[in-house]
Amino acid sequence: MAQDLRRPDIMPCHNQQLAATASPCPEPAEPGDEPGPDQAGGPAKLPATNGAAAAPGDSAEGPQLEDREPENLFSYQLGPQLKLLPMNDQIRELQTIIRDKTASRGDFMFSADRLIRLVVEEGLNQLPYKECTVTTPTGYKYEGVKFEKGNCGVSIMRSGEAMEQGLRDCCRSIRIGKILIQSDEETQRAKVYYAKFPPDIYRRKVLLMYPILSTGNTVIEAVKVLIEHGVQPSVIIVLSLFSTPHGATSIIQEFPDITILTTEVHPVAPTHFGQKYFGTD
Repeated sequence: MAQDLRRPDIMPCHNQQLAATASPCPEPAEPGDEPGPDQAGGPAKLPATNGAAAAPGDSAEGPQLEDREPENLFSYQLGPQLKLLPMNDQIRELQTIIRDKTASRGDFMFSADRLIRLVVEEGLNQLPYKECTVTTPTGYKYEGVKFEKGNCGVSIMRSGEAMEQGLRDCCRSIRIGKILIQSDEETQRAKVYYAKFPPDIYRRKVLLMYPILSTGNTVIEAVKVLIEHGVQPSVIIVLSLFSTPHGATSIIQEFPDITILTTEVHPVAPTHFGQKYFGTD
């Protein structure tokens, strides 16, 4: 009898498939009870189309192009290299406060930091991980995951530095490099003035932080510098809060293997972000 009541040696991770240990008599699910991609516990990797649910009249392969929202349609056309956070009222409110010219600097910074944290969290979710087993304080074995080593952040000064604290809040020991790029007064072209990276950056996955993608020129120059240091575009994830269609298109056309993660693609970007965040407006 004691053997029949013995506890299992290993506790599976909550997001693993438990077909082998599932209850033989599961409760029937009501129609519409399945969690959608916008709910907690959604997919680990974001789809490129904001995770919109299929609507009546959609084909088996997904919504038709003419039925998609403009933002989702643009993302669909650029492919999986452009990833958007699933939109919800919380994100929309943060975007609204950041764009509102009457918002106080305190409200602006608070909203910006919250939005940065959401982008950083999803950026980390794009990094590779491996399975591991740990022992709980009660002696159980728990099957979980941990991130693989070899990641770093790079901020494009100055506005990119606003995202550094959000990354450190999630990864206390992560190394962060810096690039300073400014427009040349004579040619108006982006010019690199300063760059400092971890010495082994060529072996790392890079989270490139720049909150506003307007023309994309600054990020393009930054990626070129990373390539000169041995970093492949396929291991670079651009973390951004806002992007214009032109900015995202320019970057992906220049580097088809790069990944861009942002919350919104809109023709008008809040280019005042850096000045208001650092109080220089």
